[in-house]
Amino acid sequence: MTPALVPAGANNLSTPMQILLLMTALTLLPAIIMSVTPFLRISIVLHFLRQALGTQSTPSNQVLTGLALFLTLVVVQPIGTEIYRDAWTPMEKGDMTAAQAYDAASQPLKKHLARFVREKDVKLFLDLTHAPAPHSPGDLDLQVLAPAYILSEMRAGFQIGAVIFLPFLLIDIVVASVTLSIGMVQLPPAMVSAPFKILLFVLVDGWNLTIGSLMKGFFA
Repeated sequence: MTPALVPAGANNLSTPMQILLLMTALTLLPAIIMSVTPFLRISIVLHFLRQALGTQSTPSNQVLTGLALFLTLVVVQPIGTEIYRDAWTPMEKGDMTAAQAYDAASQPLKKHLARFVREKDVKLFLDLTHAPAPHSPGDLDLQVLAPAYILSEMRAGFQIGAVIFLPFLLIDIVVASVTLSIGMVQLPPAMVSAPFKILLFVLVDGWNLTIGSLMKGFFA
């Protein structure tokens, strides 16, 4: 009698081994979500935005993390659907082994990561791992593609964050110059400029502009 957790003909893994693999996957899942999904870039940009506004802990880390998570789900939902259809469902039916399902699941993930990875970052990890140069992006191994993607997304996040920072930095410079010129040395310039920055952000509908521009970068 085939164990309940093992699809007929799929593989010969015992139930304890499947549970062990499942628990290991669940342990690694948060790191995977934070590293090899758009969550990385989105969270970096949102934290840069909060720092630029000078609002300290508003929105809170929980709010920013939740927003980044739901925006990430919007981007990765088609990829998850494809993986479920092409890999998980056939493995459940016993039409694929676990190894075949892994290969099938990695293809859409590789395709997604390759869209945003920089050639320079890929070359770095190819040199570090002494892996042969691939003929196409689809030939890249995940051990090369994943860290290269993380570096590329961190660079993109910092670039966007710097662009967001500039207008608010100008407001800080102007306010600091004015307060010093009129002798208001007792009042911190950051405290004076904070309402102006928040007002500017609200007037230009900053959340819509920031999130819209950020998400369009993933669907371009």
